[in-house]
Amino acid sequence: MHWLASLGAVFSETSPATVISFGNPSAELQAYAEQAVICPLTQFGLIRFSGEESQAFLQGQLSSDIRALQHDQIQFSSYSTPKGRMQASFYVVRRGDDYLLQVASEIQPAIQKRLSMFILRTKTKASDANTELSLLGLAGKHASAIMQQVFGQVPAAMQVITTNNIQLIGLPNEHYQILLEQTQAATIWEQIVTAGAKPAGEAVWRLSEIQAGAPWITAATQEEFVPQMANLELIGGVSFTKGCYPGQEIVARTQYLGKLKRRTYRMHVDSLSAAAGQEVYSPEMNGQPSGKIMLAAPAPQGGMEVLVVAQISSLEHGLHLGDLNGPLLHNLALPYAMN
Repeated sequence: MHWLASLGAVFSETSPATVISFGNPSAELQAYAEQAVICPLTQFGLIRFSGEESQAFLQGQLSSDIRALQHDQIQFSSYSTPKGRMQASFYVVRRGDDYLLQVASEIQPAIQKRLSMFILRTKTKASDANTELSLLGLAGKHASAIMQQVFGQVPAAMQVITTNNIQLIGLPNEHYQILLEQTQAATIWEQIVTAGAKPAGEAVWRLSEIQAGAPWITAATQEEFVPQMANLELIGGVSFTKGCYPGQEIVARTQYLGKLKRRTYRMHVDSLSAAAGQEVYSPEMNGQPSGKIMLAAPAPQGGMEVLVVAQISSLEHGLHLGDLNGPLLHNLALPYAMN
């Protein structure tokens, strides 16, 4: 990451280090709203599964139908406890014969270790791919035009285009990831910046994911939500026909018995204190929290945008941050249909 430091990247003091900005967070946010930004996605880690039985192993562990994942696709997925509570959420993509699980970097070591415990005699191996591969994110008003200018092609949502060992990944709401060898990263970064994208840090990318409704589990929200609470089945991250995986019985029961009481909503709040794991309250809940913030990021218009998992019944009564006297959350649209 030395090349990022030479470009003025400001790193977090946490481990693993994350690029939090390039020195001017408000200007980066404005660039996202008006132009386009390029972000080093250091807040994510990559777990590589290699070996002839990798597909079968992951099929028995994750919530999505791994057998259906083609080389030109990316897939949402999750890994849960036996009680159906998500320990991690992922983007899953194929690279050659391997499968890559993109996960929040702060929980990668524990998730990789836990999944490895169940490999046993299966012909697959889990390894850390972060020493070889890099992820860049391209988002904003002109992101598609820059993708076209630099690469000559633009992947559709949840599509993967491979060119010169670089994988161009389309995500919902017209933002993109570029998965490539570390040795290629600085050159591609320079080409994208030359095409008009402004360097930006983790919070700006988090906002783009909130606006896309991407349900990322972080350390603050592990084991808080079943997949349907995160709308995961609405965006292709849950299969109800694939067979067994940890938590499958709970997930299926929730689906078929109609017991789902919480959903994920995109909202805006006139506060800068919203954070993942923070509780929200509603008047009809008799003092009990209605739900929790999943993700929060500063918004270009001020305040913050959030993904919040809350009681469906609370929506009509209003949600407040922190307590009933806290700031009111205002509903915003998601790029997919709710049911």
